Amino acid sequence: MSGGAGNAGHAGPELPQYLVREATADDLDVIAGFEVEIAQVSFGDEAVTDAGLHRRRVGGALGKPGEITLVAAAPSAPGTPVGWAWLSGRTNSLTGARYGNFRSLAVAEVPGRSQIGELLLAAVLRAASDAGLRQLTGKVHARNLGMRALYRKFGFEAAHVTMEKRLAKGGQGGQDTEGGKGWEGGQQTAGGQDGDGKKEIRP
Repeated sequence: MSGGAGNAGHAGPELPQYLVREATADDLDVIAGFEVEIAQVSFGDEAVTDAGLHRRRVGGALGKPGEITLVAAAPSAPGTPVGWAWLSGRTNSLTGARYGNFRSLAVAEVPGRSQIGELLLAAVLRAASDAGLRQLTGKVHARNLGMRALYRKFGFEAAHVTMEKRLAKGGQGGQDTEGGKGWEGGQQTAGGQDGDGKKEIRP
């Protein structure tokens, strides 16, 4: 899959063109860096920042049936990813219906960053459609306005809201926090970061 990311219709310098390709094992170090940054955006001080752990998690998905793992790169440097996207095919345990669970989307600080994010998401949607998936889901932190806007631009609609309250130590309640840092889909995971659908773009 490939496509361009540019600034057609806008004044300013010409932006580079980018291509989208399947992620490979050679990309894992860069992808792990993206995963660490995504975790930090999503979970702040509670983020899991062990690049080796993220590398192993992503490495287990590369080439696996049902996993869509794509990177964006400039044609002049196709081996150097500047963006990363990951969607996993899932099956509803009650209905048997197949759906796609959006897990990661991140773009480096490069010219045309927003366009690269759109390019990646469009490529994921094409791959999901080709795989026969007819519904996609994705989680995003409430304060991640960039990813929320990108989802809306591509026709995603809010369907569920995860509510969270942190209790003071010792079981004494009454204190709210600004968090959103430990729960995914109503299920608390290790640090909130090992479940599905937890990843977000850095617009």
